[in-house]
Amino acid sequence: MDTIKRHTTRRVAAEVRKICAVVFEGNRREGVRDGIPYAYTAPSPTRYPWQWYWDSCFIAIALRHIDPKRARQELESLLNASTPEGFIGHTIFWGKKLTLRRLPIYNVVHRRDSMTSTIQPPLLAWAWRIVVGDPALEPAIVRHQAEITRLRDLEGDGLIWIIQPDESGLDASPIFDPVWGKENGGRLGFRRLLVRNRKFNFDARKIAAAGLPVACDPLTNTLHGLSRLALGQPSITPALVKRLWDKEAGLFVLEAKPGIDKRLPVTCAALAPLALPDLPEEIAREMIERHVLNNKSFWTEVASPSVALDDPAFSLKDSIGPLKRYWRGPTWVNTTWLVWLGLTRLGYTAEANRLADSIAQAVRREGLREYYNPLTGKGMGTKDFGWSTLVLDMLANDPRARTSYIPARSLGTPQSRPPRPNTAPARPAASSMGR
Repeated sequence: MDTIKRHTTRRVAAEVRKICAVVFEGNRREGVRDGIPYAYTAPSPTRYPWQWYWDSCFIAIALRHIDPKRARQELESLLNASTPEGFIGHTIFWGKKLTLRRLPIYNVVHRRDSMTSTIQPPLLAWAWRIVVGDPALEPAIVRHQAEITRLRDLEGDGLIWIIQPDESGLDASPIFDPVWGKENGGRLGFRRLLVRNRKFNFDARKIAAAGLPVACDPLTNTLHGLSRLALGQPSITPALVKRLWDKEAGLFVLEAKPGIDKRLPVTCAALAPLALPDLPEEIAREMIERHVLNNKSFWTEVASPSVALDDPAFSLKDSIGPLKRYWRGPTWVNTTWLVWLGLTRLGYTAEANRLADSIAQAVRREGLREYYNPLTGKGMGTKDFGWSTLVLDMLANDPRARTSYIPARSLGTPQSRPPRPNTAPARPAASSMGR
């Protein structure tokens, strides 16, 4: 049994696996649209009925531990939605068309569109590497990655830019408050942003040329970079470090155009590059020691919160009236998993174990929730949430996790790391989560 499973008992791991299996089955959607087959896992059975791009990638990574065939189908359904050029939208409307009620808040040009005209972090190639095999052997995936680069590499350095906060997946995160202000996700003004971008057909180059806000954020580019590495393409990690690493803060930050004149909140996006297997070790260790393992910022009872505890923007209030204000404090499992990959790679075994165990205990007690209170582990948001099944990967015995599932031959530096001496001060044990 691997070290994580020794930390999380067999009984708890079995209970978590059963909970995940029930959700995989209950959220399954299959059918044919215009002669095109689809088979995917809805993020939730009620609130999110369609196929969301990055949700399906994360779900497939978890689902492979229970049903590898269905995990592959999850990703193939994304490819089945692809345009001839390789574009795959944020949301794909399999099964039923976009309703009039939701039309004002979905990034489509016409109601009859089969998917949105905006992106989510492009991790399909990386997910394919984890779930199936070499994505470079799949022409549709190669086309998709090339199309993302063509559409969104606005500076020619390999990094990509987003035109709306929801393209990062972090919808209403306070990291975007200085960029979009009252037009950030979860604000009434977001609809104004959507209508304006619709006039540009959601074309990032035209939007940027008009002097309207675009952003280069660390989370989106981490997942983009992992997909490039999965395809055997040149790494963009050096470009990410050059453009977004803030040496003084010891974190990755966001860059926007026009420029930002306000303080950037410290969020989970700043930690995402820890998942990059070729991130310089000295940078990764500084991030971990200064921030990830800091009890006052990200090292909570159920880590890692979406905003640092000591940041003024941290809040557990997830709505204002009917408006959802996501990613402003609670812990989400997918970004926690990215941090877990970094801890695993650099030999922070005890801390990686504790992180996995705290998530497992929260899932066991609260079920698969959309996000969790980082201080108590209480479940929040919608129920039976798909990508929270990533807890399965944190409990698995897959040695490839030590290189974020990227083959060493695709990396420019050796990936074997000596175990880290356990010199960190004692931290709260996850067993207080009510076993």
